Amino acid sequence: MEFELAPEHKQIRELAREFAEKELAPGAAERDRTGQYPQELIDRMAELGFFGLPIPEEEGGAGADYVSYVILVEELARVCAATALMIAAHTSLGCGVLHQYGTPAQKERWLQPAARGRMLLAFGLTEPWAGSDAAAVRTRARLQDGEWVIDGSKVFITSGARAGAVIVAAVTDPEAGSRGISTIIVPRGSPGFRVGSILDKLGVRASETAELVFEGCRVPEENLLGQRGRGLAQFLSVLDGGRIAIGALSVGLAQACYDAASRYARERYQFGRPIAAFQAISFRLADMATRIEMARWAVYRAAWMRDRGLPHTKEAAMAKLFASETAMDAARDALQIHGAYGYTREYPVERYFRDAKMLEIGEGTSEILRLVISRQLGLGGDKG
Repeated sequence: MEFELAPEHKQIRELAREFAEKELAPGAAERDRTGQYPQELIDRMAELGFFGLPIPEEEGGAGADYVSYVILVEELARVCAATALMIAAHTSLGCGVLHQYGTPAQKERWLQPAARGRMLLAFGLTEPWAGSDAAAVRTRARLQDGEWVIDGSKVFITSGARAGAVIVAAVTDPEAGSRGISTIIVPRGSPGFRVGSILDKLGVRASETAELVFEGCRVPEENLLGQRGRGLAQFLSVLDGGRIAIGALSVGLAQACYDAASRYARERYQFGRPIAAFQAISFRLADMATRIEMARWAVYRAAWMRDRGLPHTKEAAMAKLFASETAMDAARDALQIHGAYGYTREYPVERYFRDAKMLEIGEGTSEILRLVISRQLGLGGDKG
């Protein structure tokens, strides 16, 4: 077993950290306040190759391994969780499903420019009535004169309004149940496709989250991704990678919480001593550091297994569950250590606290992840 990062992993970490601290950090609070993400930052990350890091070079990416990718997400999240989320959703879900199931023509048209950062991809699965129960999708698509005609809506879609294309899960065979769901590539500007509301969120506010509406939306028949009726299986196959990425995001945010709390505890004096000298504070920081380190290695291990083609559904779920709950605990503890100041926008921990809650919800709620893990352990889980 080798616990030392390879030289290429260290290089990615250094590149991502330098970019995050010099170019992301200065505007992070303002982006959170306005909910706006500047195109120039996206263009800069495209120049650095951040949008397709684990995608093969022949498909437009950098050809790096998944460990490199999670290091990138972690480093970005230490400064700006919204940026890390945008990268993660685009790469793990949008690029990931095209990489696994796209035809050569689809990869040339959609994946190559996406992996180069020339356009964002979004994955449209969640609906107002189909969140954790992904098989309850109601969006419909029917073939008519060589085109898919799509009717329905999606919600909580990361980068949905900015994306150049959305990969939409829709029922193509209503009588087949979960085996009747397919995925279809819907380009921006397709007739009958429009962006609904942009959601006003508690946290990760600079990461745009949109409602998408399809009213007689028409796209060519060849925009079907993979086999008809295999959409749900496709999504589940890329979800493991998505959960590892959100685990990495969680580790980065938790590390930011620790760094801020540790720094403040050394600077803040009460009763003639820095509060870090009091056991109540030092023990809390020790617990934070321990959990963060355990979460980091759980994420790295899951990524390592993915790189080697090993089954990792359980490990991905464990990593995301533990890391996301670690991030929420770290954010709460960091705010508490800051006291009343932590409740103001003078310090970044109030933003971290708001951002952290999303991590226990997106890419599988903590409850769903416990269900996945229990089933992977052969315990069955709740069948209801």
